[in-house]
Amino acid sequence: MTAPMGQTTVAEVESAAELDREARRLHSRLRSVGWSLSECELIAPLTAEINRLKQVQNAVVLAHSYQTPDIIYGIADHVGDSLGLSQEAAHTDADVIVFCGVRFMAETAKILSPAKRVLLPAPDAGCSLSESITAADVRALRAAHPGVPVVSYVNTSAEVKAESDACCTSANTLAVVEAMPGESVIFIPDKLMAANLRPHTKKQIIAWDGTCIVHEDFGLPEVNAFRRQYPDAALLAHTECLPEVVGVADMAGSTSGMERYIAQHDEVKRFMLITECGMTDKLKVQFPDRQFVGTCVLCPYMKKVELRRVLEAMTEARVEQEIVLEPEVIRRARVAIDRMMAIGRSERVK
Repeated sequence: MTAPMGQTTVAEVESAAELDREARRLHSRLRSVGWSLSECELIAPLTAEINRLKQVQNAVVLAHSYQTPDIIYGIADHVGDSLGLSQEAAHTDADVIVFCGVRFMAETAKILSPAKRVLLPAPDAGCSLSESITAADVRALRAAHPGVPVVSYVNTSAEVKAESDACCTSANTLAVVEAMPGESVIFIPDKLMAANLRPHTKKQIIAWDGTCIVHEDFGLPEVNAFRRQYPDAALLAHTECLPEVVGVADMAGSTSGMERYIAQHDEVKRFMLITECGMTDKLKVQFPDRQFVGTCVLCPYMKKVELRRVLEAMTEARVEQEIVLEPEVIRRARVAIDRMMAIGRSERVK
């Protein structure tokens, strides 16, 4: 029976109360990055429905640290670096993985959880590093340098990982390279990360000509300008940056490494971050007592993920929103990832 005109049903009242609670929950987190309650009220119907669907579908939502605050604090179950997120998802009993990130990240999740359904809300979200090299390019490198092992940065496609001897992350690059046999290593695809690696190893590094469009253009003039304006700030740079920038940073490493550095240095109250500016928003919420000065460089690929696209993927996923990989590609790529993990375990034992 419908309510008479002008009267409100119990269900409508309950729904309005639920959305009000959701909006206030969002505002409690997002006000640190400038979101008003009215703005949170606008997205509350989306976040509430996505969170409801997670329960119905037994789904887990992963969000990279470069995602927007409404994704990170509205719907994400886990937030962090790409490989760590895929490992988190593999350890859950979820049937569905919704990866709020770019394609290579969702592919890595599929490699580690081949039996789970993996959804990529923004199938057009690529990566300049991943797209700079193909599996055919790796085979050509092997032919040009017979017997030289290949280490691929995690920012590569599943097919490229499958052609590699081992993978690495920005946190364990040196350990993986040092563990490879021989005096030379083919390191793909980031030439700037390769340049930052060379001073720390005696191995000959054969690099590929790939770069991250977010990190490659930030140079010493920008660093010096920041230093003059904020002389008391600690400078944290990603190792995808230019060597001259990494060389003057107080800390250089992964996004998770930046978080750890901040957490471990209570005495520092201001930080300059040379990485994608979504990281600055995340840290403002996480460390409200600190001040963060970001580079305000957006990754155009990461920002393709929106709440409406997440909802679409969970309700009526288009073919291109589901990650499908050949079983042999999964098997071979998993070998490269497992080798990296074995090297990590060996390093911890030492």
